[in-house]
Amino acid sequence: MNKILRLLLATLLSVCGVAVTTAHPASAALASGTVLTSTAATLPAELSALATGKRVQYVTTSITGSITTSTGLVLTPKTGKKNKVVAWAHGTTGLAYQCAPSINQSVFWNEARIAVAELLSRGWTVTATDYPGLGTAGPHPYLIGNPEARAIIDSVKAARNLDSALSTQYVIDGHSQGGQGALFASQIAPSYDGNLVLKGTSAIAPVSNTDILVPLIPGTEGQGYLVMALYGLNAVDPSVQPLTILAAPAKAKLGVLTTGCLNEILAAYQNLTASQLVVGGTVPNSVLAKFAQYDNPAQTAPSAPILIVQGTDDEAVPYFITADYLIPQLQAYSQPVQFEVIPGATHDTSVILSADLVADWIATRFS
Repeated sequence: MNKILRLLLATLLSVCGVAVTTAHPASAALASGTVLTSTAATLPAELSALATGKRVQYVTTSITGSITTSTGLVLTPKTGKKNKVVAWAHGTTGLAYQCAPSINQSVFWNEARIAVAELLSRGWTVTATDYPGLGTAGPHPYLIGNPEARAIIDSVKAARNLDSALSTQYVIDGHSQGGQGALFASQIAPSYDGNLVLKGTSAIAPVSNTDILVPLIPGTEGQGYLVMALYGLNAVDPSVQPLTILAAPAKAKLGVLTTGCLNEILAAYQNLTASQLVVGGTVPNSVLAKFAQYDNPAQTAPSAPILIVQGTDDEAVPYFITADYLIPQLQAYSQPVQFEVIPGATHDTSVILSADLVADWIATRFS
């Protein structure tokens, strides 16, 4: 029966435009983390000296609980014990298929390469999900916490399905969108990760409290983030209709969401006024409530120690959002929370400047 189910899924994925090129043993049922394809990956130069890589397509779970797929990388260090796993969760890259870091090195951001290189240098296997909708067919549920979290955890399951010698112990390390997903993963891990053991979660400049953050965006250079976030909501809640929220000048630029990735999207929207971005210049309160419902971490208890890193000059996730809101929310629970502030660091340089600090913290979790 498992073989039949796998063949049916392969057929469905093919119909949806997802190529299935490598079959794996039928005994590895269609549970989350089941590896559907595995091929050698070409890595950025900064990583190829440290690791060998596989690009995998694996089963994960949508927000409704149905089967979906994600792609990503499994990076095996060339030196070290290799058996501990760190799941890297990347920051925003875009919404379209081509914005998956595993197939598009131009969106495997420099700060991500530095962070992942440090993890590999410590001898840890690194998984790096693309999230559903990036590198696979279908919409990307951008900033929707639970699908991100499941894809992150399932990347670890996928790695262990490829290499049973890997430990059940893992740590999650994420930036921006990935930091938000990492925090959600800590919340759902006890009910979702099976026999895995989450030892800690590091989140660098994590997106949080979007109902407070979103009203600050119209009229700023970060307006493309809001457009993407509206479509992320629409992917899981059709009652949110971006075409009724966006103003005409913003709607005229929507093609960039499918033809470009983050930098192109930000450039397309950065010079609009608030009223050119959204009708009336403000996002309706009903939509802000949806952002809070789907996007905000810390609504339930984390399951492992947490490290939060935040730069004071962050232009995408303002320092006060993390310091004044997220940190107290996390501290209300029982897990220890370490808050590291990096004076003068921006959204991206906070990752670079904290690479050693984060890796040291992870080493302590594994020890």
